[in-house]
Amino acid sequence: MVSLSTAQIGKCGELLVQYRLLLLGVESAPMSTDTGIDLVAYSSIRAQPVTVQVKTNLKPKPGGGKGKLALDWWVPETTPAAFVALADLSTEKVWLFTPQELQAHAQQRSSGRLHIYMYTDPTVRSRKTENLVHAHEFERFLLSNVAESVFGAQLDAPADVPAAASRRQGRG
Repeated sequence: MVSLSTAQIGKCGELLVQYRLLLLGVESAPMSTDTGIDLVAYSSIRAQPVTVQVKTNLKPKPGGGKGKLALDWWVPETTPAAFVALADLSTEKVWLFTPQELQAHAQQRSSGRLHIYMYTDPTVRSRKTENLVHAHEFERFLLSNVAESVFGAQLDAPADVPAAASRRQGRG
């Protein structure tokens, strides 16, 4: 596999979010300067722009360096964006949170940043049972599940299923 730089991983995440939004009929454009807003999305249904900050993972990593595989993102506690998109390139999934939802579901806070993680193995036991910690527990935040309330957009097939998988399952 080709080794990608942090900037390339970030750009791939932005493009993945744009792709998912476009499948929903939502236009988006990247910002040319880094102000904490990566994309401005516009749905003709809602007729108002929506700002999005994107954070990206290439693939799951061992939690704490040697634990079970998890996706994790560090997000500033304050963001000028209306939404934060968490992208996983390995599954092509995108979760969309308001800053308040991120505050509520982040498992850790440090130096002005929120740490949110999702174990990819559903059998991993969490020490803190009140926190969501498994990827499947965050399903309600998948872009396809919040698109209608945020953008007024609807989708026939789940946008968070990679196109190749969708074709294999007879959806495309």
